[in-house]
Amino acid sequence: MRVFNISTGNQGISETDALPTQLPAQGFVWIACARREFEVLQAQIQSALQSLCGTQLVDLHIADLLNNQLPSHYDYTSQYDLLVFRRLAAGSTESDVQQPGQPLHQRLKRGGPPVLKRIDTSPVGFAIFDQVLLTVHPTDCAVRDAYALRLMNASSMESRASGVKLPASPADLMLRIVNLVVDGYLELRRELTHQMDHWQSELLNPGTRFNNWNAIMDARMAMHQLDEICEDQRAAIQDWIDSVETWPDGTTAVAQRERDLLKVRSRDVLEHIERVVHHVRRMEQSAETAVQMHFSAQSHRTNDIMRTLTAVTAIFLPLNLITGFFGMNFEFMPAIHSSEGFWWTFGLMVLLVVVVVTVFWRKRYLARTGR
Repeated sequence: MRVFNISTGNQGISETDALPTQLPAQGFVWIACARREFEVLQAQIQSALQSLCGTQLVDLHIADLLNNQLPSHYDYTSQYDLLVFRRLAAGSTESDVQQPGQPLHQRLKRGGPPVLKRIDTSPVGFAIFDQVLLTVHPTDCAVRDAYALRLMNASSMESRASGVKLPASPADLMLRIVNLVVDGYLELRRELTHQMDHWQSELLNPGTRFNNWNAIMDARMAMHQLDEICEDQRAAIQDWIDSVETWPDGTTAVAQRERDLLKVRSRDVLEHIERVVHHVRRMEQSAETAVQMHFSAQSHRTNDIMRTLTAVTAIFLPLNLITGFFGMNFEFMPAIHSSEGFWWTFGLMVLLVVVVVTVFWRKRYLARTGR
């Protein structure tokens, strides 16, 4: 568990391992714990929330925060807001999309690009109070540690002097963490795009016999599942934005400006999710298009082969007719007993071959298709 006292005044940020007993004079508290820690220390955390905020988490929301398979969604009470957000980030261990957070050795191996196996979709829970932000992360969450490091760096005198601003409220901090979660997937786009481009070149290469179909099918399934996850993320953030729109306006100019900045940041997070959705769908369509183009190219090559075989058969068909005619067992046949019959017949056969080949060549029946 990591606890941060974030002061909007001159005190900066301080970190402690113990649950706070009082709020800072200016600022708020961020309580970040792993899902297992939240389950074990549930009573202490509830007691701390009661003393700090005058309320506790309801039982259904506690179950949501402890659920490792819950999709992204948004809910609220009169005292706090709850956001569960499935992350799309590179985990420290390989994780399956269908079984988020489960290590590789505890599940069956699957095909597909290695980058898809490294995308961890474990949910991150946020309970947003007026002056307290409670976050529940997977074990060894890189997102929590990365933003905690960024937060501590931003609190230094040099950063604050250069204009780096600290989060103004728990909601602002929540949106920054969510934005970091979404950007974690955006960083994986290049590797995923490279893998898809490699598969496309392999599928369309006429000299390559592609047999990695299981990986293609697994990639398409994983892309479809990521698309569903992104849709849930977008719906959850949109519900959050709709809820923010109903909040009363600030009583002062500073409070109103913070409210406007919160709306802007919320829309920015939604735009980042839209980019992820667009990229996932483009990758899914790219895989589908590559497969279709591969089968189309295979069908075209098969048609070329059958056309060539048909033309060759048509060339030798008159020759078979002639040899079959003169091969009949009749005693009296024209040109059988003539000394020049063989050469006349042979010349006629050569002439037929030349005529048929010329006709087929001019009609491009024997021409090779350009690649």
